Amino acid sequence: MCLGVPGQIVAVGKDIHQLAQVDVCGVKRDVNIALICEGEPAELIGQWVLVHVGFAMSIINEEEAQATLEALMAMSVLEHEVGDFIGINAGADDAVR
Repeated sequence: MCLGVPGQIVAVGKDIHQLAQVDVCGVKRDVNIALICEGEPAELIGQWVLVHVGFAMSIINEEEAQATLEALMAMSVLEHEVGDFIGINAGADDAVR
């Protein structure tokens, strides 16, 4: 499964061949904007994008970005809880053997 992580563009270079800076959950990442830039890169500052493997794949609105971030955080919590459950069961299975 491939996931795009929402981030907000905070800085760009002079053209699409220079990496942009995207804020992803408070961490700045260098991201290629060539796939989404149709005009001047400066027009993208403040825009929300979905980032996958270092590329901005699409522009999204802020509401979609926030909803996606909330879903990713919920999945992270769920993964932790499931991991704890599996760990407890694995320990129980080992005790039985």
